[in-house]
Amino acid sequence: MTYVCGQVGLTPVRVIRSEVCRKLVRFVVIILLFGSQAAFATSDPLSSILVTPGGAGMGFATGMENSPYRDGRTRNDLVPLYLYEGEQFYLHAYRGGLKIIDGNDNRFEVFLAHRFEGFPYDKAPSSLAGMAMRSAGADVGLSYQHSGQWGALYAEYFHDITGASDGNELRLGYNYEWQTERWRLRPHLMLAVRDARLNDYYYGVRVGEATAIRPAYQPGSGVNGQVGLYGAYNLTERWRLLAGIAATRWAKGVRGSPVVDSRLQMTGALGLMYDISPEHAMWPENKPLIVKVMYGRSTDCNLASIMEFTCASTRTADRTSVSALEFGRPFIERLNGWPVDVVGYAGLLHHDERGLLQDFWQADAYMKVFYYGFPWSERVKTRLGMGIGVSYAQKVPFVEQRAQAQRGRNSSKLLNYLDPSIDVSVGDLFGNRTLSETYLGFGVSHRSGIFGNSQLLGNVNGGSNYIYSYLEWKM
Repeated sequence: MTYVCGQVGLTPVRVIRSEVCRKLVRFVVIILLFGSQAAFATSDPLSSILVTPGGAGMGFATGMENSPYRDGRTRNDLVPLYLYEGEQFYLHAYRGGLKIIDGNDNRFEVFLAHRFEGFPYDKAPSSLAGMAMRSAGADVGLSYQHSGQWGALYAEYFHDITGASDGNELRLGYNYEWQTERWRLRPHLMLAVRDARLNDYYYGVRVGEATAIRPAYQPGSGVNGQVGLYGAYNLTERWRLLAGIAATRWAKGVRGSPVVDSRLQMTGALGLMYDISPEHAMWPENKPLIVKVMYGRSTDCNLASIMEFTCASTRTADRTSVSALEFGRPFIERLNGWPVDVVGYAGLLHHDERGLLQDFWQADAYMKVFYYGFPWSERVKTRLGMGIGVSYAQKVPFVEQRAQAQRGRNSSKLLNYLDPSIDVSVGDLFGNRTLSETYLGFGVSHRSGIFGNSQLLGNVNGGSNYIYSYLEWKM
């Protein structure tokens, strides 16, 4: 499913009978059209979307929540969905993990996850005026799950590793799924035990932030309760509609904060995903390993101009460059019999900042679609490609810092990644069949934040482009 941006609980009966309840009922009626997949489940709604080892998917989800902050109103968020379910590793857009134990009824894993909490970035309510920003965090954690015909139980431990709150959280949950040919439905219940550091950071008022109407306050530790319903409906064999709804009752200490609205917090999400899993359960042994080496330089051209071949200058003031080594595996060859392949890539990219910053590394993971149905492809195979994925840099590249500072915008280490390219077969060019699957080409390494609409990507509006040349071959 998609994600839930907050924790919740139950409100008094008189509140449940209010407009909030009627909204909840409407949401539940809508969600009953959909369903989820799950052998195991966690507090991550995307944990059961893909169950086949080697499965992958991509798409987007839009989330809505009643802000927990006083006068915060409804907040919207866009989440790019990049999903991969391996035998030992998984990636669920905002959460990735390593499966230590993965049996029929039990799973134990370690994970890294984004925390969807913090002050609104663009439109802070008046209740937060003058307070220091509380940023979204990242947690490292442990998860144990036990499942059976009766449903699934899980326990998860989260610890903030950003240094923002240094807080801890323990989640205990249960869910059960119903399934038909087209949909799966998964309701869940969860308790979240949060320590004082976590609650004080996000919902407390520091002494220096206190005013006549906003006294200093520390919520302390507490237990939240949450009830939710997640689902996925198969529109076609590969297209899936995703949806979810959750209600959270915050702990008494948090509800008592002068910056918190004590009402029941509602969150909902709706998304669309394309399943690009291979036809078989796992990659066949004969699927080749793809190796790609590349070198490029920064450009002030925007992505659209580069793709239209109207701008290709790399004569920037900073003259920074990148080089990378990537590895890939084919997911689908000749999709539906068309001249279209889908390939998954992951690699490390090195930034040469020419003394403007200390050099650093960047990790990229993306899915790429290649089209090669041109009239001349029988003589010289030519491929147009478009990759979509995520990029995490140890530091924000200088070219991004410079451009964002000029516009007065923020930057982020984690951004969306696009990789358009064009290449030709070296073997076809030189009449050497042994090099027919070796390609020489040009591409663009593009990082951006989806126009500032995604909290996961730091609400960044902007990014960077590097024009590169590359050589790619199959092992």
